[in-house]
Formats: sequence, C-alpha cells, structure tokens
Amino acid sequence: MSTLEIKDLHVSVEGKEILKGIDLTVKEDEMHALMGPNGNGKSTLLAAIMGNPKYTVTQGSITLDGKNVLDMPVDERSKAGLFLGMQYPSEVAGVTNSDFLRTAINARRERPISLFSFIKEMDHAINELEMKPDLAHRFLNVGFSGGEKKRNEIVQMLLLKPSLTMLDEIDSGLDVDALRIVSEAVLKAKEQTHMGVIVVSHYARFLDYLKPTHAHILVDGRIVVSGGPELIHKVDTEGYDWVEKEYHVQARKEPKKKAVLLENCGAKKTE
Repeated sequence: MSTLEIKDLHVSVEGKEILKGIDLTVKEDEMHALMGPNGNGKSTLLAAIMGNPKYTVTQGSITLDGKNVLDMPVDERSKAGLFLGMQYPSEVAGVTNSDFLRTAINARRERPISLFSFIKEMDHAINELEMKPDLAHRFLNVGFSGGEKKRNEIVQMLLLKPSLTMLDEIDSGLDVDALRIVSEAVLKAKEQTHMGVIVVSHYARFLDYLKPTHAHILVDGRIVVSGGPELIHKVDTEGYDWVEKEYHVQARKEPKKKAVLLENCGAKKTE
C-alpha cells in the first residue's frame, strides 16, 4: 500500500516560518481536501513535498512508502511517484508537449516507451480532457489559456501515473464544463491506479465532484481540524470564522494590494 507520511513538518521561506508542525498521512485510494484561508500554508506544504528549493524544511520528516523524501532531489521524488499539478504552470518555449512528456515517462522506466504506445496514450489523454488535437505539437503551455494550462497538467498526470497526486488549485480558471471534465479524469485515474490525492481548492463544486474521503483545515501553518465531507460543507456555508473562534487560532491575512485608479492609468499629464 502506497503511503505518504508527514510528521511535525516545519517549513520556512526566506527565514520566515510558514508551516509550524504539520502531521498528515495519505494512503492509496484516499482523497484529501486541504482547505484554509489564502496565505496560510497550503501551497507551501505541496511545494515542500515536491522539493521546491525556495522552501526550507527546518524540522520534521516526509516519507513515501517508508523512503525519506527529503533526501531525494526533485527528479527522484517524481520518479518515486509524486506529482504536483501546479497552480501557475510554467511556459517553456521550444519544448513541445510530446517531447516533454515522453522524456518524463522514460525517466521513470528501465526501457523507453515505444513511440506507438506513447502516441496512443497521449491521444487518449488529450481526448479525455477534450483538448485540441494539436496539443502534442504545441510548445509547453505557450499561448495556452489559463484553463488549457490546468487541463494540460492533468494530461501530464494521466501519462505519468503517479502514486500520489497533489493538485494546487487546479480548478482555478476552469469553466463549469472544464471543471467536470478535469474532475472525471482525476477520479478515473484514481480508480485505475489507486493513487492517493491531496487537493487544494476553495470551490465546493469542485470538491463535490471529487468526493474527498478526508478534509483538513490549515490555519497559520497548522492543520487545526480534520474530518470528512461534512467539514467541506460547513466551510462552504459558514466560512472560516468559526474555526478561529472554536480553535483559538488567527489566520494570517494576505497583504492588501494598493488600489490603482483606472482614470489615472491612461491619463496624460497636462501642464
């Protein structure tokens, strides 16, 4: 049974502690919804698991099937079965989707995948996500809409077949139809491969589609309450104020951006 186990995880960014002792266990076939106000550590947790060098683990452990994930470079974490569907996928000019994915697949195999098998699998994934047939020949995410980038992350997931998938607000930028398509693809992959899933989302509709088995609320770098689907419904109807009051925690607030008046943006200075 594939298992990701996180114990007492502390993570800092540029010397500032963001995660303050995370304990989380995700087993195969489980779907964990990770919720909480913006800026309180959800994306930091996923990035630390995947090995983003911006995030420094100062204490605690992460293991996958008993192996120390923190000792692995990023590519080894991917080969071990971890996958991160990113909130802001990067554009890579000059590298086609097909070249990128075939290289990624072969990095996980002892023998390279045959061209016939690769084309068959990629065409199937493209059709399942209802994307344009020329996806394989387009440069990675270049010129893609926000929704196309998110669906392309799921295409990658389908081909790489991870044992543990992490989805960081993969639903943002998706319209109602795309939301359903992505959800169905994730659920089908979970059923076929028995992968565990951690999904960060603010949208009850997306979580309703995915039907998580577990739910966690992360506030100020800590998981303060865990439960089942009923927790998702409570957050959807009541927000997070009750969490702060009941568990005596204070959510970190994202700094407000200074408003820019539109009439000033295009106005010409007059003497």
